[in-house]
Amino acid sequence: MQSRYLMLVAGAFVALPLFAVPVFSADSGGSSSGDEVKCNNGEVYNKKTKKCEPPKAGMIDDDSLYSAGRALAMDGKYDEAIKVLTLASDKTDPRILNYLGYSHRKAGRVLVGLGYYQEALRNNPDYTLVREYMGEAHLMLGDVAAARVQLSEIEKRCGKGCREYGMLEEHIESYLRG
Repeated sequence: MQSRYLMLVAGAFVALPLFAVPVFSADSGGSSSGDEVKCNNGEVYNKKTKKCEPPKAGMIDDDSLYSAGRALAMDGKYDEAIKVLTLASDKTDPRILNYLGYSHRKAGRVLVGLGYYQEALRNNPDYTLVREYMGEAHLMLGDVAAARVQLSEIEKRCGKGCREYGMLEEHIESYLRG
């Protein structure tokens, strides 16, 4: 069982680049830090130019793409978030990788999501939000032990009082209650 699980995770990670094809967003969404800016017609708010623009690789700064992609993901528009986030020029940005993982996981592609989370942690092992989301992904696969490993890693980095610890602990308890 464990070796089959590891093979599935490894296979998802190998397939990861196949899902990172830049395309245009089909819906609105976007924000800048502090001010919430929504754009229409699939455009993304560009913090540098302070206007809504079509999302094109290299034309919109990564912070604006991250903000728009995160907003889409939080709105449940997972495939649209993926389309925006894959336009980022820095393919190693843990924030981008985290929300690519989140969006894939929430869209039902849990193993693909885990691959993005693993890549984000390679670039920033202390990113506790990634660890919290990764723990949720493990629970979706029925792997409570792996979720608890992430809970322990979060505790080492920010203690039992931090938000991510509390969230993952609650998810684990809820999973165990059925």
